[in-house]
Amino acid sequence: MDEPRKNRKPAIRLNTKSPHAAYFAPMLESISAREGLNEVLKNRVSKACDLLDAGIPLFPNNFHKLNHVDNVLEQFGNTSAEHLSQHTESLSLAGRIVSLRSFGKVLFFHIMDESGRMQCYAAREHLDETGCLVIKKLEVGDIVGVIGHLFRTKTGELTLDCASVVLLTRSMRPLPEKYHGLKDQETRYRQRYVDLIVTPRTRDIFRKRSQIVREFRRFMEDDGFMEVETPMMQPLPGGATARPFVTHNNALDLRLYMRIAPELYLKRLLVGGFEKVFELNRNFRNEGIDTRHNPEFTMCEFYWAYATFENLMDLTEKLFAHLALKVCGSTVITYQGKEIDLTPGRWTRISFYDSLSRIGGHAENFYNNYNKLREYIRGRGEKTTDKESLQKLQAKLFDLDVEDKLVQPHFIHHYPTEISPLSRRNNDQPELTDRFELFISGREMANAFSELNDPVDQRMRFEEQAREKEAGDEEAHSMDEDYLRALEYGMPPAAGEGVGIDRLVMLLTDCPSIREVILFPLLRPEF
Repeated sequence: MDEPRKNRKPAIRLNTKSPHAAYFAPMLESISAREGLNEVLKNRVSKACDLLDAGIPLFPNNFHKLNHVDNVLEQFGNTSAEHLSQHTESLSLAGRIVSLRSFGKVLFFHIMDESGRMQCYAAREHLDETGCLVIKKLEVGDIVGVIGHLFRTKTGELTLDCASVVLLTRSMRPLPEKYHGLKDQETRYRQRYVDLIVTPRTRDIFRKRSQIVREFRRFMEDDGFMEVETPMMQPLPGGATARPFVTHNNALDLRLYMRIAPELYLKRLLVGGFEKVFELNRNFRNEGIDTRHNPEFTMCEFYWAYATFENLMDLTEKLFAHLALKVCGSTVITYQGKEIDLTPGRWTRISFYDSLSRIGGHAENFYNNYNKLREYIRGRGEKTTDKESLQKLQAKLFDLDVEDKLVQPHFIHHYPTEISPLSRRNNDQPELTDRFELFISGREMANAFSELNDPVDQRMRFEEQAREKEAGDEEAHSMDEDYLRALEYGMPPAAGEGVGIDRLVMLLTDCPSIREVILFPLLRPEF
């Protein structure tokens, strides 16, 4: 039988004879095996033992934080030293120590809470015996509660004179050196909790992300859309052409797929009588990972009965302008050194085939010649198969020679029906669909179309997708008989759109990679 934990002897030699050393043995053994120990970490553990020996808990939960740093700075930031001395009310702050300077019996340190950072001053003559021991053992990274009055130092910095310092959380690991922080990108993503502590820019990005989502929701609700929720595990992958993640429900002994899009469920709601619906949703696509793609991502999809894709173009211009004004203060923003104008009315609208000619520089007789086009695409290093249609090759040509050039907002509309299995055919040109994709800064930001509500036409397109799936296309759409049944009851004419939230956040926060705007992007396991 294993020895009781409290009686274990630490396998790591510490600079202490404390009986509490055994408590930290499992942690130290694990760190040593995975990463190796250094003297800094062992010294922190030794100091933690000293605190425990003195009866001071390392992780109490009895301190009441009554004030926030930003409110204190706002209220007293311009108050003179003389007036501060007359302010008798004590302040109660809590936060993480991010800098610390010791001058014998006096300690200066900065604490940081969610709202900002503030300097604190602790003199042993002002503290009780416990407080004196605490400040003697404090380290950068510790979380403390402080109570005291404000004053100004000789340099004029607003500072809290601590009458009480309470250790709330002992930091067992040192933070990165303040002048360098976390420079390795993968470490920043893997240890996002540290990145948030030491990198103000990272905290700002995710505050803005929260603001963007909040304003997006407010815009939709103010326009009469109702927020709904649809299944994230589905019996059939649908709503987009993508490779799904597969899972299994034991209770029903049922194969399920993680949602690649909520589209078909949202359109079922239009059948049911709701006319404006939206969902801020998580989607999962078992595909590549790069600066624009993460297997788990966030979108907003919305559907509007009795509207067309042209209505959605107008709505999208207003939406993006609204978000830019709220988050950036202007409809003209800078992204990766380029100025982008999101002002409504200044967005370009151009058809898919016109973009191949006017932007891509290809003649119509070239992009309509199957053999020449396939040879060109292969020459550019792209893979093709002999079974790929002309329209799919044209879509690859667009990706190669048009997409990167779309820096200012461009609506590319009227895509071929062949590559738009859920879009409504154009009345005058049935080989085209009433669909658009929005591109900004060379990347797709949104996809929208007038919805196909003819159940017979939809069935034929599903059948074509099924043939492509049988031929080996893992991204082809599945046949969904229940969705067809819903259409047979009658779905009103409508338009729908999906906006990539992650890419939208990238645009409005000037981030080059999707990993910068996802708190915990998918990475290979570290251990």
